[in-house]
Amino acid sequence: MGEASFDETIHAPVRLRICGLLRPVEQLDFAVLRDALDVSDATLSKHLKTLAASGYVSSTKVASAGRDDARRITWLSLTNAGRSAFDAHVLALQQIAGTLA
Repeated sequence: MGEASFDETIHAPVRLRICGLLRPVEQLDFAVLRDALDVSDATLSKHLKTLAASGYVSSTKVASAGRDDARRITWLSLTNAGRSAFDAHVLALQQIAGTLA
């Protein structure tokens, strides 16, 4: 297990939930993440920009195979740094809550 480290960037409620949803998967579609969080496109974009600026989230845009228009799907992933920071933040929260063995 890594070292606990409270992370102000991750701790904001929407960003904490973004990281929590991205942590167990390789990638998620922007629309799926938006719907799971029940936030607007603009709200999700703002929080993703903050996480990306910290090096915690990466995005890839790909053409949608089932579409005739130019719209593309945005896939989001936690980077290795993002996974490490999220895991350390969760450990810090567990320490604060007194739930670590």
